[in-house]
Amino acid sequence: MLSARTTLRAPLRRTLATATNITKDSKVNQNLLEDFSFINYKENLKNVDIVRKRLGRPLTYAEKILYGHLDKPHEQEITRGVSYLKLRPDRVACQDATAQMAILQFMSAGLPQVAKPVTVHCDHLIQAQVGGEKDLARAIDLNKEVYDFLASATAKYNMGFWKPGSGIIHQIVLENYAFPGALIIGTDSHTPNAGGLGQLAIGVGGADAVDVMSDLAWELKAPKIMGVKLTGRMNGWTSPKDIILKLAGITTVKGGTGKIVEYFGEGVDTFSATGMGTICNMGAEIGATTSVFPFNKSMVEYLDATGRDKIAEFASVYKSDLLSADKDCEYDEVIEIDLNTLEPYVNGPFTPDLATPISKMKEVAVKNDWPLEVKVGLIGSCTNSSYEDMSRAASIVKDAAAHGLKAKSIFTVTPGSEQIRATIERDGQLETFKEFGGIVLANACGPCIGQWDRRDIKKGDKNTIVSSYNRNFTSRNDGNPQTHAFVASPELVTAFAIAGDLRFNPLTDTLKGADGKEFKLKAPFGDGLPTRGYDKGNNTYQAPPKDRHSVEVQISPKSDRLQKLAPFEAWNGKDALNMPILIKSLGKTTTDHISMAGPWLKYRGHLENISNNYMIGAINAENKKANSVKNVYTGEYKGVPDTARDYRDQGIKWVVIGDENFGEGSSREHAALEPRFLGGFAIITRSFARIHETNLKKQGLLPLNFANPADYDKINPSDKIDIVGLAGLAPGKNLTMVVHPENGPAWECELTHTFNKEQIEWFKAGSALNKIKADKA
Repeated sequence: MLSARTTLRAPLRRTLATATNITKDSKVNQNLLEDFSFINYKENLKNVDIVRKRLGRPLTYAEKILYGHLDKPHEQEITRGVSYLKLRPDRVACQDATAQMAILQFMSAGLPQVAKPVTVHCDHLIQAQVGGEKDLARAIDLNKEVYDFLASATAKYNMGFWKPGSGIIHQIVLENYAFPGALIIGTDSHTPNAGGLGQLAIGVGGADAVDVMSDLAWELKAPKIMGVKLTGRMNGWTSPKDIILKLAGITTVKGGTGKIVEYFGEGVDTFSATGMGTICNMGAEIGATTSVFPFNKSMVEYLDATGRDKIAEFASVYKSDLLSADKDCEYDEVIEIDLNTLEPYVNGPFTPDLATPISKMKEVAVKNDWPLEVKVGLIGSCTNSSYEDMSRAASIVKDAAAHGLKAKSIFTVTPGSEQIRATIERDGQLETFKEFGGIVLANACGPCIGQWDRRDIKKGDKNTIVSSYNRNFTSRNDGNPQTHAFVASPELVTAFAIAGDLRFNPLTDTLKGADGKEFKLKAPFGDGLPTRGYDKGNNTYQAPPKDRHSVEVQISPKSDRLQKLAPFEAWNGKDALNMPILIKSLGKTTTDHISMAGPWLKYRGHLENISNNYMIGAINAENKKANSVKNVYTGEYKGVPDTARDYRDQGIKWVVIGDENFGEGSSREHAALEPRFLGGFAIITRSFARIHETNLKKQGLLPLNFANPADYDKINPSDKIDIVGLAGLAPGKNLTMVVHPENGPAWECELTHTFNKEQIEWFKAGSALNKIKADKA
């Protein structure tokens, strides 16, 4: 981790070349918390050798990890971007909002315990109001029945449980469970954060997690590999966050779809593992399946610092043959970023791929009439709350304080974990932020996911906030569609909070101190790892008991937060005819539009109640309004969920029409469960985001694409839809849609799909879970 950006004074115990007591045959635990999970490098390498021989070509680092976890490496077809791979992940991680539905689905499968190591993390249900301790206490009281359910269900089914206050899932995974060469799936779209420790970590829906919990092979379309070559070394105000902000500007939010982003080049060895985690975390914002860095010395240092030196030694033994890319491996595309000349970036508003270098921000902000006063600066989150992030931000605050300045903007700090909070409290950074005027929030997601009771403005007020988070979709952080949310590094966010002005460039502009004199902020600096080691803080982990027989899962039949699931009906074997269009969604439709977070998070375990938010954020192409659609039979305008229920209760199937990259954003499967529960049959779009498309298939819906994207424009919201040829549904075979306009002759168009044979069986059975239960009966 020694670089121009950090100072590491703690002595290193080893380098990659000095492994001592570990051999390739050693039995090494995956982590320090479980005595039953082990690293399986030997089997992974065996699989890689089989695949390399079959393909007759060198493999990238990502391919080695992926193919090393194949279920049957001798048999599977392997073609990037084409084949569906059957994989055996090492473990599963779930956050509390998605874990509820995943566990409810697992329970309905009737199995006694999970087949793979699983952890559940309480981070999504804690709303930011006044500060960490009070907000946490309030959340524990408000969400007691959900936390009791998760604590009892994890105990019953042999899962680890991280209590509220532990921290954000991705930071906990990095600190405890991530290891080089692993394959992990997580029920959150920012699971790829763990790529900073050289593993493939992939965001999925809860139904995918249930597959792995149930000892089924997990299916993934073989990704293409995007190589990102890093050269040079960052300096000054530039941070790892700027690498992914720049990349998002190059690729757009769709550019990584169906791809793993693999970083390589001499630049990867010049910054910290936690910085790599930041970059991998935000790879979700370009639609990437996941992102990964190759195993290197920064990872050894981080593993050492977090007490996992034995894992670092074991990984070092396998570095040359398993944990590195083969010489002359080929990428499907390569993007090069020169770290020497990389500027800090500010991305937004309203989308994470609108990238502006800091040198042009003033000009662009004024030209676009963006609100120039920075109302709130927010640092931390799963993306940027490492010790290094906090140390560098604190150095800027101290510099400003030396000139008598405090924050002009409201300034919040979200520690990513209890370990981070305790360590920066011990080492003084937390007090530095408080003296600056900062509000320290709970170790939780908070404003990043809309869990923010914001009171400094009124809804509808046009304003600017800048955060070190990962997403900035319309209304995401505070529910206000007029909030212009920008994402940047913690360093830039801190500088903006000091200046209170979006036009401020700390590289060139001066501030006026309390003495009236002009000064420039010094470039940030800080330790990459705590020289005194990490302070673990409060113990917030609950291990599963040895005797689970007497444990009762707690669900009240009167609960409005939790509801046992009933199976969906199987397909009736007929074509779907004369279906109304529930809504033709206009423009960007993210999972936040489809199934909002924020106040709706409390219903994530209750399908009937959470379905009341279905598509309420999407814009209706007919009247340009949100949550206002016409019942084509009555002529009445009602909310989207109300109209869907009316159709369902009359036995009428319906469809949704969507634009490009439909369902980008979160992994939340509620965005697929809700339309199924409300009687939907098909979602027809120009294109889908990967996770949402898979989630729809899992729930027995038909995600279909216009073969000719221009046909989207020809559809009117009042049209009726037939989908014919379903009896012949087969991989690679198009379906036909017959459109019946309200006035005028019917017309046809072709619909494509990505179903394989197994997924077609999900559709026929009514859901993937129905198929699992039938197979196990």
